[in-house]
Amino acid sequence: MSHKPLLPSGRRQGLPFVVPDDWTADQALAVFELLDDLLAVITDFYGDQLHELLRERRRPAVATRPTDRGPPF
Repeated sequence: MSHKPLLPSGRRQGLPFVVPDDWTADQALAVFELLDDLLAVITDFYGDQLHELLRERRRPAVATRPTDRGPPF
């Protein structure tokens, strides 16, 4: 069974895309600036919520120990 490649975010779902190799530096800069502006707008509006969600998702899983362990053998 083949898994879909991971996106840079680590997600296995989404819209994969390829940056064309014939872009000019000006075209690449225009896209970079657009994404940078989008990031700033999203961060301004959702910053605290995003921070909390990312912190929760990146927190290591804590193994829980059963309270009733039974006999030690």
